[in-house]
Formats: sequence, structure tokens, C-alpha cells
Amino acid sequence: MRNIALRLAYDGTDFIGSQYQNQGRSVQEALEQAWEGLTQERRRVNLAGRTDAGVHAIGQVANIRTETRHSRRTILRGMNAKLPPDVAIQAVAEVNDDFHARHSAHRRSYRYLIDNNAAWLPHLRNYVWFVEQQLDQAAMAEALVRLEGTHDFAAFTALVPEQRSTVRTCYTARLHPVTMFDRHLMAIDLAANAFLQHMVRVIVGTVVLVGRGKITPDGFQSILEGRDRKAAGPTAVPHGLTLVSVGYPPGLLRWDDGATPE
Repeated sequence: MRNIALRLAYDGTDFIGSQYQNQGRSVQEALEQAWEGLTQERRRVNLAGRTDAGVHAIGQVANIRTETRHSRRTILRGMNAKLPPDVAIQAVAEVNDDFHARHSAHRRSYRYLIDNNAAWLPHLRNYVWFVEQQLDQAAMAEALVRLEGTHDFAAFTALVPEQRSTVRTCYTARLHPVTMFDRHLMAIDLAANAFLQHMVRVIVGTVVLVGRGKITPDGFQSILEGRDRKAAGPTAVPHGLTLVSVGYPPGLLRWDDGATPE
């Protein structure tokens, strides 16, 4: 048995999410169908992170245990030939038997894009949250930095899991400008050891209220410390969110394209 890791990208617009659900297309199902078409094996694919309907990825990681003798290059080319056009394998690696895409990960990084211009650009409608009201970016950046460190993020999750901790360590929380199609956008980058359900989207929905002047940066910190979801802002739309990368301990994973996990 071999254990193969895949780094993949997908446009989440037409998926119900990354994981199997009762109805609709899922990324997991697309991968498993492509794998069966390539190797004639029915195998379960493990994904590093769960993404909701409409959420995208450029650095999702999966692993699959297999008896195939296909080379890594053949797996890359063969899978991409059989996958639908909104999913593509970016790199392949052979990993130790105990590697698990989700359980072995120690860091996840997300980016959320906000378009704060006077009118929307149709090309970006599936990839950004268009917010017409002018936002105070300095106040938003000041609020976000309060998230860095180890905190209880119960205020920023859709559902507090029973008998499970809502404490997470946030490594990065920052706002900075990016450009797409000559369009100036805001990027909110968040990296943590793990994320709670809808955590990034609730953080973004709340920090946009800071940008609108509805909450001060100190008020944002009070919401974090208060652990009350009702005090936080709305859940931001899913299509502005992208899973950028998944990090693993040094030496555990080496991609064919030379990329090093965080």
C-alpha cells in the first residue's frame, strides 16, 4: 500500500462543499470518481479542511491510500484529465503511511477578498464580497491584530461543538491591499492551527462592522473576550473565501513542484 498526498485547487462556485453531502456535487466525490477512473480503485479521499458551498481553494490537501503503481507524474496528469474543469491537482507527493491530510496538519491559512469600490466588477462576482459603503481599513487592521495569539473563539463560530474546546491559536490576522484585473481589493489573511465552523466568515462579518464604524477595535476585542456569538457580526458571504494553504511539520511532506508546506 502507498499513501499519496495531493495538493489541489478548486472553484467552489458550483460545489455544495468539499465533503460528501446527501445532494449535490462535492469536491470529495469528484476526486474519488476521478481516482477510480484512473486506477480502477474505489478509495476514500481524506481532505485537510472542510470548506462550505461557494468557498474556493488553491492549497487544499488530500491523501489517499492505494495499490496503484502509477508514477506521481502519471497521477498528476491522469487525475487532471479526468477531473471536471473546476478542480485541478497542483502537485503530488508520496508520504509515510501514518500521514493524514487533516490529522497531521498543524496550520491552515485562508484569504478573504473584499471589493470596496463604487460598483462591482462582474468578473469577480464569485470571488469577492462587494461592500459599497466606504470602509475604514486602518480600524479594521487594528481590530484584526487583536486576534493573534491563543484565544477562545467561541464568539466567532456558527456552532460551539459539544465537549470540545473553542480555543485556537491564531498566527496571522492582517488586512492588506491586493490587485486583480487592475482592481484594488482588500485581502484579509488569517492563519491558525485550526478553525471552527464559519470562524473566518464570522470574523470578516464582524470586522466589516468595524470598518463601517459600528464597532470600535476595542469593541471587537470585547466581543472576542465575551465569547458570545450574538454579540458578533453577521457571517460573511462564502464566495469571498479561499483556503490558501495547509501546513505540516517539517520533513513530513515534500511536493513534486518543490513547494514547502508552512
